[in-house]
Amino acid sequence: MTPDQSPQPVSQFKSKSGFRRIISALGYSLEGFRSAWRNEHAFRQELMLVVAAAIIAFLLPVAAWERLLLIGVFVLVLVVELINSAIEAVVDRVSLERNPLSKNAKDFGSAAVLLMLLLAGATWIVILWPYFVA
Repeated sequence: MTPDQSPQPVSQFKSKSGFRRIISALGYSLEGFRSAWRNEHAFRQELMLVVAAAIIAFLLPVAAWERLLLIGVFVLVLVVELINSAIEAVVDRVSLERNPLSKNAKDFGSAAVLLMLLLAGATWIVILWPYFVA
């Protein structure tokens, strides 16, 4: 290493390697789900929507790949909601005072959730239209 190069700082929270990393990642993911369930009202609502959509999808006379899409688009809503919640948490961690950049970050995350919900709705319409309107 040359004098002008210094080692990259490493977080004390940096994950392990190998199988231990996989186990740790699973634990962090489960804690993320628990935290989202406890603290995020929108996540709870959307999770109920996913459960309802999955039940309905299994009752519909559609092909397996269509069923996967019907459920999958609503799972993606949860993914985008979790990312949105993460953005909001980071923004709030940085500062709770009102700032136009903080507002933009939160609004962008919210817009992403809305777009995903619209895509989910459109997917259901496109797949189910031929089955029920003929």
